[in-house]
Amino acid sequence: MKIPLKKILDVVTAAQEPLPFREIMGAFGVAKAQRARLSALVDELVERGDLVKLKGNRYTPVARMAALSGRISLHRDGYGFFSPDEGGGDLYIPSRYLQESMQGDRVEVAALPPRHDGKREGRIIRTLERGMKTVVGIYHELPRGGIVVATPERPAGDIHIPAAPLATLRNGDLVVAAITTYPTEGHGAKGRITEVLGRPDDPQVEALAIIRKHALPDTFPSDVLAEAAGVTRGVTQADLQGRTDLRDFTTVTIDGETARDFDDAVGVTREGDGLIRLRVSIADVSHYVRPGSPLDREAYLRGTSVYFPDRCLPMLPEELSNGICSLLPGQERLTMTAELLFDREGELRDARFYPSVIRSDARLTYTLVEQIVVTGESEAIAAHHLLLPDLMLMKELALRLTALRRRRGSIDFDLPEPEIIMNLQGEIRDIVRSKRLLSHRIIEEFMLAANEAVATTITARKSPSLYRIHEPPDPGKIGEFREFVYNFGYRLPAGEDGSLSPADLQRLLDEASGKPEERMINEVLLRCMKQARYSSELLGHFGLASPCYTHFTSPIRRYPDLVVHRILRTLLTGGLSDDQRQQWEKELPETAAHTSRRERVAMEAEREIVNLRKAQFMLSRLGKEYDGIITGVTTFGLFVELVEFFVEGMIPVALLRDDYYQYREKEHLLVGSRSGLRFRIGDPLRVQVSRVDLERRRIEFVPAGSAGAPFHAHPVGTGENRKRILAAVQAHRGGTTGGKKGKSPHGRRRRG
Repeated sequence: MKIPLKKILDVVTAAQEPLPFREIMGAFGVAKAQRARLSALVDELVERGDLVKLKGNRYTPVARMAALSGRISLHRDGYGFFSPDEGGGDLYIPSRYLQESMQGDRVEVAALPPRHDGKREGRIIRTLERGMKTVVGIYHELPRGGIVVATPERPAGDIHIPAAPLATLRNGDLVVAAITTYPTEGHGAKGRITEVLGRPDDPQVEALAIIRKHALPDTFPSDVLAEAAGVTRGVTQADLQGRTDLRDFTTVTIDGETARDFDDAVGVTREGDGLIRLRVSIADVSHYVRPGSPLDREAYLRGTSVYFPDRCLPMLPEELSNGICSLLPGQERLTMTAELLFDREGELRDARFYPSVIRSDARLTYTLVEQIVVTGESEAIAAHHLLLPDLMLMKELALRLTALRRRRGSIDFDLPEPEIIMNLQGEIRDIVRSKRLLSHRIIEEFMLAANEAVATTITARKSPSLYRIHEPPDPGKIGEFREFVYNFGYRLPAGEDGSLSPADLQRLLDEASGKPEERMINEVLLRCMKQARYSSELLGHFGLASPCYTHFTSPIRRYPDLVVHRILRTLLTGGLSDDQRQQWEKELPETAAHTSRRERVAMEAEREIVNLRKAQFMLSRLGKEYDGIITGVTTFGLFVELVEFFVEGMIPVALLRDDYYQYREKEHLLVGSRSGLRFRIGDPLRVQVSRVDLERRRIEFVPAGSAGAPFHAHPVGTGENRKRILAAVQAHRGGTTGGKKGKSPHGRRRRG
């Protein structure tokens, strides 16, 4: 029996409804004796992704299934995931259906019925937009032309280079290749070399490769630079028209030690009946960046500033980001102010918004404010005694706001962040856990309050807007998390649909605080959460337990904040016209989607550069031994965080050579089947750096004394050794596992 696959597909496609297999047999006059052969052909069409098998042994074309549009994310092992534009759970895409796809492609996908194990899969119907125009990788010479092997952190397949390469190109160089022909089912992608970055073992070349890999703009077009150069350097008399003068009110900026752009300033006053008035003044970027201008187009394209340990790729040119829009001390600056009045319980009693002009009284740092309001260091207090009453009042208000948020059920993840300390030569001197101080919380609480108040006001005016939303996690993932924490002895309540409130989750985090499993529970819960994003729909913010939230406080480095400033200014100066409303209703959904994508790209690049710097830092420490703490236990090995440096590596289970280790999932233990030796979360363990893979950004350890030999020491240790390691942990962590929100010398990420 020879029936072309295309004819079978045509018969199924011609049917108005899913076609039972027996009717496919009838269409071709297939006898029962030939049923198996026809079934194999139909299965081949299913395997190719042309047909979908439904219940009742019925078949329908994939193209007829409900289609979703979104983007593909490829894993280095070949499979991928589809993320719908409209949100919701991801769909798994097996590798056999990705032969024509590349990283970041925007595609149309058919969602298949859930499998017997509950896994949701999809099949790609067509490609709408290519996500990659270039590929960064290692060039390998061939007898004819060459190939570019994409770096593992951004899988793309090999790119064949048929034409003669650049004269400066050497075998093994890191290069950028422009894709000229995209892959098909039978042929790989082709391209041409556009830039030779250099040798892959050069730290600066690796950083440049990450910039190119994520297509991050690192120079400004000439028309943007020209417009920035023409911006007035100071505040003119004309600029003051219609602005509230706050120059005589005490106002300060509080930022990291090496920050260069200051987009928010704060001031407080105490009023009767326990009321506290807060003024959050934000750089009025919208005064200088007009819609449709070269500056605006470039800011939209970038979407956000990107912060690396040794540099910043700003959203706006330096003339604005570090100049006229930066709230420098002693300099008059144009701002938009949120004036908020809070009662003794931290409840908002009144809110006003207006364009203003300020003169910052001081540029303070988190460390300095902590010394003044927490540790009470006399030298710091003496140097800033005039500001002491204001700073103490800020502390009082921040504590009120924190208490209110906790009563409301806001989730406060407490995961440490790495701070990479570099010397003047650009070399890494140390990698430490950045501490989360009360001074960070002061600014966090004030910014959260301002963002929420702006969102509430815009919503009350029934205006279109951009919101910062965080949707509730999928009940299925919460169910898995509930089982996970149950193994540690924690119990979570369950609603009728299996959902949890933010307050339920925060109570769990509080219960786990200070325990060995704290960090792992925080991380697993974070992975259960959906990613916060921008939206033109008001869907609330689950993590903050806020029904109405936006981003307003960082227009220097986030484009959505600039859009919200424009919307707020319009509402303050006469309201929306019908044309403006229609224009925003049309533009805001795409602005939300675009800026959410740009944020994800920036986060991926920032994470990758940090992992690269960690690997480079440990490369010179091969063979050295360090005290560590086991932070994760899996079937394939142990994760160990060093005490001296904030670096995590893995011990593959294959390197535990003294025994055969079994993974006990419920107890999160690796147990030696013969010796009974146990590895568990929170155990101290001395390790040796055995391998560093710069390309994959991986660090591997072995238990100390076991390099090339069986390991016999107990991981927990006994007596003085255990006390020594645990004491070292406390000393290096400073008694906290909190992570500071400052992320770079030039700016900061903040909650929400």
